[in-house]
Amino acid sequence: MFANRVRDILKDGEPETKVNISGWVMTIREFPEFAFIELNDGSSLKGLQIVADKNIQSYSVVQSLGTGASLSVEGLLKTSKGKGQRIELHAETLVLLGGTAEDYPLQKKRHSPEFLRGIAHLRPRTKVIGASMRVRSACAQAIHDFYRKHGFYYVHTPIITASDCEGAGEMFQVTTLNLDSIPKTKAGEVDYERDFFARQSYLTVSGQLSAENLACGLGRVYTFGPTFRAEPSNTTRHISEFWMIEPEMAFADLNTDADLAEAFLQSVIGDVLERCEDDIAFFESIRKFKSPFVDMTGGALIENLIKVSQTPFVRMSYTEAVRRLEASGRSFQYPVEWGAALQTEHERYLSEELLKAPVIVTDYPASFKAFYMYLNDDQKTVRAMDVLVPRVGEIIGGSQREDRYDVLVERIKHHGLDPKDYWWYLDLRKYGTVPHAGFGLGFERLVMYLTGLKNIRDVTSFPRTPKHAEF
Repeated sequence: MFANRVRDILKDGEPETKVNISGWVMTIREFPEFAFIELNDGSSLKGLQIVADKNIQSYSVVQSLGTGASLSVEGLLKTSKGKGQRIELHAETLVLLGGTAEDYPLQKKRHSPEFLRGIAHLRPRTKVIGASMRVRSACAQAIHDFYRKHGFYYVHTPIITASDCEGAGEMFQVTTLNLDSIPKTKAGEVDYERDFFARQSYLTVSGQLSAENLACGLGRVYTFGPTFRAEPSNTTRHISEFWMIEPEMAFADLNTDADLAEAFLQSVIGDVLERCEDDIAFFESIRKFKSPFVDMTGGALIENLIKVSQTPFVRMSYTEAVRRLEASGRSFQYPVEWGAALQTEHERYLSEELLKAPVIVTDYPASFKAFYMYLNDDQKTVRAMDVLVPRVGEIIGGSQREDRYDVLVERIKHHGLDPKDYWWYLDLRKYGTVPHAGFGLGFERLVMYLTGLKNIRDVTSFPRTPKHAEF
């Protein structure tokens, strides 16, 4: 039904088996009597070596080949005498599918991350981005496998919304109004009654609130989809369009939420290590050469991932974390004090140096947390959690959700939001309210962690950043 793939041939191909393979030419080496062609179809880090003897009828195709050309090859697999390869394909027929111009930008040399981002339509053919995309794919599959195994329903939440989940206001507005002639009311304001949805609407920053609704009818759900932030930030950790994994559980508290986060992270990391062994090993190897693509801090990549996937997570309150940080004697760039958010340097110190393990910090001050988090009896802290891992710090953020109607109304008001805009969310607290909890994880941040790549643009096929929406 489907053609042979390089990955499968390299793994399971048997000598004296006839196969047909198609791919792109990575390298060509011509000798007096034959040529070596490395062919890759994107399924594997390594390419398949093609041996083309000058006596075959279609050998003239070799003269027209260039790096990047696409080629179909039929022939016989043979045991390879070359170092580092088990098998090779001895060509009987070569068919040029698509030639390539002389200015093909991906020649056999090192290319900078910036250069490759400028040719995002071609960069999946490179080892770094190809491996990144395969890890991303395996990671997505591992996520779905985990939640299916644990009885969660996969749900789709709205991409267009009228609610700001975080109250941050950094949202992309959706409109069909003519921006060259915006309709106005008598008061001189924009007349949103004439817009498509008859109100201000935005691209969502999170599917959480809708997922809570669904969890309060289905029990356990997760959403895994695109979210958007109109944040004018051009850092290595921010893009404007990204994917979020957001599970929500009814009849669950913060402890259950923390248990889920730990099991989830360990399961996904373990699965990806198994499924993408060659790709992860490649990322480990290029760290030794101080590749500009990778994060050189935090120690060995694979050792770190194995440790997180197998080490029990340490749990401590925010108050205890601050106390331990203050007692460390460490001079941090950002001062440590109760009531201030923990910075990456604090989080990494806790997980990398102090405890040498993943850490779940709970019960943060309410002053800098979202309105939907359950307010503790001390009226100062909320039942929130952050999962901290070595090398990156915070990777998951979650909480037990506020399930008391009156308290939630006051929290919404406290954050400068209008309870009327959240009437449907408040209804959950009027009609059979239950304790419930969940968390959010930025998918691209997880892929960065798995690969060791230091820029989020390199784990995203076509990154959307301020003033950049090409491809």
